[in-house]
Amino acid sequence: MTEDIQTDVLVIGSGIGGLYFALNIADHARVTIITKKESCESNTNWAQGGIAATIDQNDSAELHINDTLDAGAGLCNKPMVEVMVNEGPQHIRKLIELGVQFTTTDNDHLDLGREGGHSRKRIVHASDLTGQEVEHALLERVNQHPNITLLEHHFAIELLTEHHVHIKTNEISCYGAFVLDTQNRKLKKVLSKVTMLASGGLGHVYLHTTNPDIATGDGIAMAYRAGALIANMEFIQFHPTSLFHPKAKSFLISEAVRGFGGILRLKNGQAFMKKYDPRENLAPRDIVARAIDSEMKKTGDECVFLDVTHLEPEKTIQHFPNIYETCLEFGIDMTKEMIPVVPAAHYSCGGIKTDDVGRSSINRLYACGETSCTGVHGANRLASNSLLEALVFAYRSYKDIKQTLHTIHNNLPFPDWDDSGTTNPEEWILVSHNKKEAQQVMNDYVGIVRSDLRLQRAKRRIEFLKEETEAYYKRTRITTEILELRNIIKVASLIIESAIKRRESRGLHYTTDYPSKDDKHFLIDTELRSF
Repeated sequence: MTEDIQTDVLVIGSGIGGLYFALNIADHARVTIITKKESCESNTNWAQGGIAATIDQNDSAELHINDTLDAGAGLCNKPMVEVMVNEGPQHIRKLIELGVQFTTTDNDHLDLGREGGHSRKRIVHASDLTGQEVEHALLERVNQHPNITLLEHHFAIELLTEHHVHIKTNEISCYGAFVLDTQNRKLKKVLSKVTMLASGGLGHVYLHTTNPDIATGDGIAMAYRAGALIANMEFIQFHPTSLFHPKAKSFLISEAVRGFGGILRLKNGQAFMKKYDPRENLAPRDIVARAIDSEMKKTGDECVFLDVTHLEPEKTIQHFPNIYETCLEFGIDMTKEMIPVVPAAHYSCGGIKTDDVGRSSINRLYACGETSCTGVHGANRLASNSLLEALVFAYRSYKDIKQTLHTIHNNLPFPDWDDSGTTNPEEWILVSHNKKEAQQVMNDYVGIVRSDLRLQRAKRRIEFLKEETEAYYKRTRITTEILELRNIIKVASLIIESAIKRRESRGLHYTTDYPSKDDKHFLIDTELRSF
């Protein structure tokens, strides 16, 4: 028997976008937030660097816009970038009102950092644990709000649309979601007037990632299966510097370390970024990641090194206490020895295509944060624009929904989840093996440098894994593991299909078969839709 839950607004995900949206809309509606693990586990919580905002008197919105457009390699939606940059500072102030404790200077001004691709210091941060500080403050407010119900260990399975009541229509609408309570093994049907997908990233589509375990692309996969328009999935940002250590699980070494004066070197101590870009260690991430990939392939080394030993140790520890302590745990004193680093899948610039208030192509379905594609990142995200984007467009969604919520009604009789004929899973090895194989395929063939041959190989292998997994899914009672595997494979296929379509190199998509930009044919978004 499926349990029914009625709510005004369903929020799927508990990162900065979902929580900030929920806090704003909850003053006007009943809100249910579901998150598949603990509420604090999200990409936001792992974000070290900070939030980019034009606050300093030596900075300007125009400079921030130009830096964003430059990093985006011609594919940014300029009006959306202007919205994000111009409206960003007000949300920094709002976060401070909500209790976020950003790092300040001796005279109580916000301490602004600088990262790759930025022409000015504009990164608002809370030491080197910005995401954790923001997440903590927002969660505290969410838990106190009488109109918000937060359900942890609840996994969204499918979005509810007309498909579930066998109505054929060109105007698809979302009425909520089927959800699995993973702790109590109960199926639930959450019916809502509006659904916000804020389910985060997709890093675990790849073998090496800086993302938490929850980042399996669930929102994008669900939205695609429901018929939503998906855009620009080929643009996967690899963070150039994750800690290379067998026990570190790709711990991220913030870009702010290079902004602070860190230098990338080979094992022999040779600095190499000058060969690739005049900005050297402050070049945008795609350039730095390709440079590291190139040097590793030339030398055969498993990693390169980030060196801060020439800087004052006390200041290094003061600016990066979490990175310093984490490196120490793995036997590395970053003030005395170089940090071994490798690129790892970090951020997706593509996702569910939305307009300037977060609306997807499906009625009543909104998206924000990394699961969305607003167009602000183009072909490559400028450092620390991600949390900014989530705040700005989550708030704009709230304002749009607030105006129309009272006119929306649920009147379709949705059936319970049907798992008749399924059995309890026995072959766990199939799930774990297929997950690892899909991740390895993406790592080997759809990584920093691509080619037609690699992409076609990846397509064939992922298609085989998809057929095998779908057959298993249809005969087996659902679990978190099978749902995540299914979503990983779906998102992998979307990345591959998008990469095959883009016959040029632009931003984060680099292919040896088409090494140049082609503005004549490809100055457009790559769009995909299931039907």
